[in-house]
Amino acid sequence: MSIEEEFERVGLVPVVVIDDARHAPGLADAMVKGGLPIAEVTFRTDAAAEAIQAMAQNKNMLVGAGTVINVEQAERALVAGAQFIVLPGFSAEVVEYCQQRGVPVFPGTTSATEMMAAIKLGLGTLKFFPAEANGGASAIKAYGGPFGGLRFIPTGGVSANNLAEYLALPQILAVGGSWMVPQKKIAAEEFDEITELCREAVSLAQELRKE
Repeated sequence: MSIEEEFERVGLVPVVVIDDARHAPGLADAMVKGGLPIAEVTFRTDAAAEAIQAMAQNKNMLVGAGTVINVEQAERALVAGAQFIVLPGFSAEVVEYCQQRGVPVFPGTTSATEMMAAIKLGLGTLKFFPAEANGGASAIKAYGGPFGGLRFIPTGGVSANNLAEYLALPQILAVGGSWMVPQKKIAAEEFDEITELCREAVSLAQELRKE
């Protein structure tokens, strides 16, 4: 199963912000137990690369790097064991770097111009970020007209409360969010609660996909 197929199967891409890599193994175990074995570990903290390395030790986890803004970060992420790269915006340089190494890459886009640039580089799945601030599900639906071949991973302002709006759209591959992996609960090592939040999120996503 490809990474995109795994994203679609689960319907969610948890966005993980981790301040201390010592919490990473327990978090990985909790997410696997909750049926959500995917993590986009953001490069917003100094612990990101080490956390990716630790989480990647769990063979049931699919671990990638998020908030990657340059080639240097992409390289660090891949050395740490990241299996996919997510960008907050569009960077042809980072996309091409990942493509040359055969690594799935999902740049952030919010405009037709960026989407056209992504298509030119052969991409078919893009992050839509920040989703809610840029029109949310209605905007993605509108882009489905001229860009019917693209699929999106909306992230930013997405939660259990508006998940249904996104998953109702055929062009949504999966939805990114952090409500099932709260930064405070990671820091407090409240892993049983994270397992339950992951389980609830997966159940909700599966229900909504059936509707």
